Amino acid sequence: MKTLIVYASRTGNTEQLASLLYENCSEAGMEAELIRVEEFDLKWLASYAACIVVTYTWGSGDLPREILPLFEAFEQTELCGLVTGVAGSGDQCYPDYCGAVDRFRDMLYAHTRLAVTLKVELAPQRSDKEKCRKFAEKMIEKAKGAAILN
Repeated sequence: MKTLIVYASRTGNTEQLASLLYENCSEAGMEAELIRVEEFDLKWLASYAACIVVTYTWGSGDLPREILPLFEAFEQTELCGLVTGVAGSGDQCYPDYCGAVDRFRDMLYAHTRLAVTLKVELAPQRSDKEKCRKFAEKMIEKAKGAAILN
């Protein structure tokens, strides 16, 4: 299963999370590609069986500017067969903790086959490795189910 892991990171926390997810997806047998959102051509999106979006939250629960084109591409492109997941890092001191993850989750649920979401407090910790492993398992489980339906 060809899987895209596309991420936006400002402080490095989300990049660490994306790398950890990449590691776990690869170990689980996925053919994963890790790409920073600024380096991703939106035309490539339809060539993947699965996509994991990893984002930080800006301001009061907003999407980062650099990930907006990807968000809009999901909304405007017919990708109902694409298996997706969304993860992100955030700080619980803000009232809308990981708000960008929630916005992506809601939109992906409506436009794709959303499998799983994950929120991590600031930088990934040792305890988050198990969460990332389970995240990868859920992605594979949903992708296998999607393959049976198609």
